[in-house]
Amino acid sequence: MDTEPQRIPAAPPVPELAAEAVEQWRAEEAELVELLARTRQRLGGVSAFRLGPAPTVLVTDPHAVQHVLGRHPDRYVKRSHRARMLVGDGVLSATGDAWKRQRRLLQSQFTGPGMRRYEQRIAGAARRTADRWSGYARTGRPLDVGEEMRRFALDTIWRALTGHPLDDHAERELASVATVVAALPTLPADGADARDAVAADLARIDAVAQQAIDTARRAPAGPDGPGVLRVLLDVGAEHPEYTDRLIRDELVTLLVAGHETTATTLTWLFLLLDRHPEARARALEAGAEGSPERREAVQALVSETLRLYPSAWLLPRHAVEDDTLAGHRIAAGTDVLVCPYLTHRDPGLWPDPEHFDPGRFTTPGRRPARPGAYLPFGLGARACLGAQFALRETTALLELLLPRHTPRFRHTPTGAAYSITVRPDGPTPATLGAVR
Repeated sequence: MDTEPQRIPAAPPVPELAAEAVEQWRAEEAELVELLARTRQRLGGVSAFRLGPAPTVLVTDPHAVQHVLGRHPDRYVKRSHRARMLVGDGVLSATGDAWKRQRRLLQSQFTGPGMRRYEQRIAGAARRTADRWSGYARTGRPLDVGEEMRRFALDTIWRALTGHPLDDHAERELASVATVVAALPTLPADGADARDAVAADLARIDAVAQQAIDTARRAPAGPDGPGVLRVLLDVGAEHPEYTDRLIRDELVTLLVAGHETTATTLTWLFLLLDRHPEARARALEAGAEGSPERREAVQALVSETLRLYPSAWLLPRHAVEDDTLAGHRIAAGTDVLVCPYLTHRDPGLWPDPEHFDPGRFTTPGRRPARPGAYLPFGLGARACLGAQFALRETTALLELLLPRHTPRFRHTPTGAAYSITVRPDGPTPATLGAVR
């Protein structure tokens, strides 16, 4: 019997996606997830589909995910990021030695002992949001939950970066970040045309970034102490590669990665709790306010939300050399799509995968033990370096809001929009009531 690995064949053509519709599909990310789901269902956790002359390989099997992202990131590399026009040469889009240097510097700021410097800043942003929600509850004034979560997450990362609470001017101008991120899937393929389409928003972001850099140069520390921006400026004084442009790119990268994903996760969580109030009740009954038991239960709410709507829902890679993946030959030059969104919804790994069940993360044995089965922030060398920061800020806010407020949604989004993140596809207007 021939056991020699075989090259992955292309998937059968998908009637809904004829060759002449490829450009339209590229502008409609929702159709991408449908194509990927059909491909996985027909062909399994390592499969291929054809959009052009060469197949693209889809990876959702945990062992294969670990192979691509964890064991062999040198064989499966990240190419130019779709958000490059926004983040420039920041760590999100950097490659090679530049990425390694930038990653080392920033990792020391957001992991391990480095996280301790942000505890008070996170707590301050959470209290500010909790006070604002108390005002909404007292007056009955409506709010948009998604906008509130974006405001909180932006305030938190701004404090970490600059040492200052977010001011009204910066908040107003940095709304352009969300505008550009939301526009990315529909921008023209040509880079110059795409940049022109969002030029005004990019100019506003650049102006705020430059103002923050100038302020950090004049005053080494804000009221919360020095921020990451000060660290970047100090490095720039000794290493000429850290130009003002690169410092701007790192600042904007951290703003995008540090607030868009957190805001989206929190918004989904409140929408899920609206449909599953029993999950909120169980979390609040798990222990007294401030207890380890309460915190563990709240963290489980976040973890289950991230299972359904991972921060990194799709991770494109490019094979730079021939390889064997799950018994299949992968030729150099092949595009590979690792899809945590589908891995997290695999019924072979997660029974009843569409159901919101935080108990998966509190009951021993219910979460799959296989590495690569749960990767909401990616995996391996290029996993999100702000994962600890994101988990801490979401938990800190929820510990304040969940016991006191229940958003009563006037209406809820009907679906999801797939861009850099998976976000609700519409507004989330609500009023605040007492906990049910």
